[in-house]
Amino acid sequence: MSTGKQASLTDVADLAGVSHMTVSRVVNKTGPVSAATRARVLAAVEKLSYRPNSAARALVTGKTGILGVVTLDSTLYGPASTLYGIEHAAREAGYSVTITSVGTPDTSAIADAIENLRRQAVEGIVVIAPHAAASKSLEVVPRDIPLVAVGGGQAAPVPMIAVDQSDGARRATEHLLALGHKTVWHVAGPVDWLEAQDREAAWRQTLKRHRVRAPRIVRGDWSSRSGYAAGQVLAQEKDLTAVFVANDQMALGLLRAFSEAGIAVPKDAHVVGFDDVPEAAYFSPPLTTVRQDFIEVGRRTFRQLAEQIAGGEPAVRDLVPAELIVRESTGPR
Repeated sequence: MSTGKQASLTDVADLAGVSHMTVSRVVNKTGPVSAATRARVLAAVEKLSYRPNSAARALVTGKTGILGVVTLDSTLYGPASTLYGIEHAAREAGYSVTITSVGTPDTSAIADAIENLRRQAVEGIVVIAPHAAASKSLEVVPRDIPLVAVGGGQAAPVPMIAVDQSDGARRATEHLLALGHKTVWHVAGPVDWLEAQDREAAWRQTLKRHRVRAPRIVRGDWSSRSGYAAGQVLAQEKDLTAVFVANDQMALGLLRAFSEAGIAVPKDAHVVGFDDVPEAAYFSPPLTTVRQDFIEVGRRTFRQLAEQIAGGEPAVRDLVPAELIVRESTGPR
């Protein structure tokens, strides 16, 4: 009959008929133990529902099993999915994650967040830094703890993991050009977001490589509302037949604006988004878009951090390929 008392390491040792040091070696994986003894200890652990004390384990192993993540206080699909990918990879490897959110991505906010995590004895820190100011702030962060940036841009001063934004934007633009359009318009994201900068630059470079005129851009703030406003502006352009939108939420707003203006997609114009949000396949029409593999971003981020924790030298920059997903918004004209 359960007494409600949490089992201790000594309780496990008594049940397994071994010393408490042997139990410690098994649960902390710090020393050699025979297979038969290990099986006996693990059976006792399971029977007693024993959970190692993280503070005690840290004293024995010098490791807390905790990673820290600094992220923007944002519900946007990209940052939120990036955070999920990192948490998923960490859990698979037996780590827990402590998250610190910052409202403004300036140097002092990032530095304070990192210091807060350091006080919690995390083994390594990930900074989700899609904003230019967040990436810049990493230049003054102390380098005495393993650190990886996600989406920190090409000039990130620490090891960086990201989806290849430039290649994704190139694929989107070339897809529209291959459909016979004379040019491709662009609804860009906020100017101070690194991903928006990379997508816009790749769009321009792709048009230039194909000797195609680059129209003026219309800029949004990632929201469907701003995409709707951009769509109202672009609906006035008589020669417009193709639009690359910097994210799917803005593409959703643009599709509504086009519909209200009597522009049928894909009959009158083709539209490509970016992200492949879960709803993109159910837009009207279903949206051609660029998929970002956030689970793979999480895996590579954890791998980079683990290499640093183990004393190795991680790659300076690691890019996850983007994938073009073709749907009806670029269907037959």
